[in-house]
Amino acid sequence: MSRPSTQTQAVSRPLVVHLTTVPESLFFLTGFPRFLHSRGFDVHVVSSQGERLGAFARQEGVTAHALDMPRRITPGRDIAATLGLFALLRRLRPALVHAHTPKAGLLGMIAGSLAGVPARIYHIHGLPFVTATGGRRRLLQMTERISCSMASRVLCVSKSVRQMAIDERIVDAGSIEVPCNGSINGIDSNRFQPPTQSARLAARSRFGIPLNATVIGFVGRIVRDKGIVDLVKAFSLLKKRTPDVRLLVVGAFEPQDPIPVDAERLLRNDPHIHLAGLVGDMPAAYASMDVLVLPSYREGLGLVTLEAAAMGLPAVATRIPGCIDAVVDGVTGTLVPARDVAALADALTRYFSDPALRLAHGGAGRIRVIAEFRTESIWEATLQVYREILAGRPRAPRPSAHAREPEPKSPGCPDLAR
Repeated sequence: MSRPSTQTQAVSRPLVVHLTTVPESLFFLTGFPRFLHSRGFDVHVVSSQGERLGAFARQEGVTAHALDMPRRITPGRDIAATLGLFALLRRLRPALVHAHTPKAGLLGMIAGSLAGVPARIYHIHGLPFVTATGGRRRLLQMTERISCSMASRVLCVSKSVRQMAIDERIVDAGSIEVPCNGSINGIDSNRFQPPTQSARLAARSRFGIPLNATVIGFVGRIVRDKGIVDLVKAFSLLKKRTPDVRLLVVGAFEPQDPIPVDAERLLRNDPHIHLAGLVGDMPAAYASMDVLVLPSYREGLGLVTLEAAAMGLPAVATRIPGCIDAVVDGVTGTLVPARDVAALADALTRYFSDPALRLAHGGAGRIRVIAEFRTESIWEATLQVYREILAGRPRAPRPSAHAREPEPKSPGCPDLAR
């Protein structure tokens, strides 16, 4: 049986193309392609080549396309990637392109515009220029402005990062929205839920952690911007205060923005530090922890703190845009100033010395995740944006880019209980 033409499919079932630079980023969308298919859409994904690209395509039942798109700025390869993406979009003729992360956003908005894709969404996951300086900062700001200006609609993962984008004159206030309460895909509170005692013990055994240890967990890329150097220093202080403390690090060392050699050496050689690498079963990793730590210098939302909250864990995070949306200070966790090693160590010590506080903040965190960050709510809110943009709803009026105004009403949180 011959397959219907892409043009015919576009009429009966609008085609959506999701675009990221690396396959790992696609897993932030887990379940969403299947949801879109159930709502009458076909979905393709585009990312750099890798085993994870095929794994995501099989998991979600979508068509995958490999395209070389390095994260870093590489003019020659970036031009080639833009031309390749242009040719692909001309062939597929999608109704909508939804691009994630800065590089994919820039390439996707340029190629999508040139290919005549009628609806183009740039989804801001974070703003890398925040920790850049000099010419690199200006270049990153310029690329963000280009992506936003060429998008039909700009979405953002958190309200605080949205406000930063407005304040930095990256995008006009009327052109950027936060679906529901933020995040890319929400949190599956059935997958992430407080573990049983047996699951907790099994998780600790899996990662080689003593059953009676006090465990700090870090989840993320092992790079400078994640505050790893501060975490290493704080952990050295904590070992003097709490001899049985352990640090579980979930994530991979990355060559871009590498940590100093001495910090890496300590992470690899300290017997109280457990390097888990990339972990597929994240609930098991969280099950082994007592508290999550995220000492980052920049975040889009701090998704791991919400996952941990759904597991009943409090979080210690930095008081920066993104994290302030994910952690309610004094309610679901503790916020500390970025780069303040002493404050980081003190906040963690407080949770170790007060188990009742740890349980109270962890419990409040799970309640908040279920109320405000349900996966289904994020999906419905994003679908609402798709339908509005495909129906040709015009952009909202565009006030001054530096105006501090409330977020435009539209992709709110639907009441799924009705």
